[in-house]
Amino acid sequence: MPGRNPTPVALLERLVAFDTTSAKSNLALIEFAAEYLAGHGIRARLIHNEDKTKANLFATVGPEADGGVVLSGHTDVVPVTGQAWDSDPFRVVEREGRLHGRGTADMKGFIATALALVPEMRRGRLARPIHFALSYDEEVGCLGAPAMIAEFGRSLPRPALAIVGEPTEMEVANAHKGAYGFESVVTGLEAHSSATHRGVSAIAYAADIIRHMGALAAEMRIRAEQAAEAGDAPLLLDPPYATLSVGMIEGGTALNIIPRRCRFTWDCRLLPSQPAEQVPERVRAFVEADVLPRMRATFPEATVETRALYAVPALAPEPGSPAETLALRLAGRNRATAVAFGSEAGQFQAAGIPTVLCGPGSIREAHKPNEFVEAAQLESCARFLSRLIAWARGSDQGPNV
Repeated sequence: MPGRNPTPVALLERLVAFDTTSAKSNLALIEFAAEYLAGHGIRARLIHNEDKTKANLFATVGPEADGGVVLSGHTDVVPVTGQAWDSDPFRVVEREGRLHGRGTADMKGFIATALALVPEMRRGRLARPIHFALSYDEEVGCLGAPAMIAEFGRSLPRPALAIVGEPTEMEVANAHKGAYGFESVVTGLEAHSSATHRGVSAIAYAADIIRHMGALAAEMRIRAEQAAEAGDAPLLLDPPYATLSVGMIEGGTALNIIPRRCRFTWDCRLLPSQPAEQVPERVRAFVEADVLPRMRATFPEATVETRALYAVPALAPEPGSPAETLALRLAGRNRATAVAFGSEAGQFQAAGIPTVLCGPGSIREAHKPNEFVEAAQLESCARFLSRLIAWARGSDQGPNV
């Protein structure tokens, strides 16, 4: 355990040392954070998953009351399997001002800096609460945060606004796309490959569905380009249109057997203005009207079954919201930007809490071997949070929430 007044780097070293890959438990890190907070007289409350192998953590510095700001960060990280690291990914190594290690940018750097500022928060005699919300399983579909958010205003204080510390290089972001993942399983009829008229190839029909998805993706891109040409100001997203892609596909048993089964997973990234069901519904309609009739002409029991894997709502821009107004002031920025990746921010916003993203590090370094955050970014984050503390004390005029 670091001392009572650890530096952000010291805490980052401790947090990175916990292997919180999403497939594993995050409890050791959560228990460390709870013990650290308890050492400063702060009670942490845990919200576990069903089998008690993972937990969210919620804690409040200052008045245990509704209002104030919640600092949100996910504790899980992506795997390092198969990546060529120059050092142990679960040990922070400093090289030329860069702190390397899994999760340094995404997003343990933010969590470490926020925890390091707890002593300053305690000395500040806060008039407005600063809440901590540490979640699990963000990297596999933002699965952990909803259980914690659901308790806001019930067993937990309800924050007035949220700052999610994803790596934005300390820019303030007010928008990102929604992310929706699906698995489709096509079931046809096996036959000898010399008798294609007697079988129903699951792979061939899966390919038809995937080609249709490609056409939908092209259509969405063209429509966005036409809207931009007509004068509609696009969001600062990269790319500025909805996307659709297939990530995995598997099927068949042998070269000379018409495949009975084909499974593929697909990812849809929609603009904040697009309904979540728009693309899945169009895929379903194509399957019902075109694919299944052709399959069932030969094999009436043929099926195409699709299930949702995750649904991460978009973060819609709310210019002038209390969260944006405060974060821009604290960051010393004149305008908000947008990010290409998904986050838990849309889940906070969907619960009626104005939300922005702002955190140290770059998403360009996340998920890669030799992931790093610059020490200067942690210092910038610490200054941002010190200004937040001044606001929470009431000595800095800002949104009165």
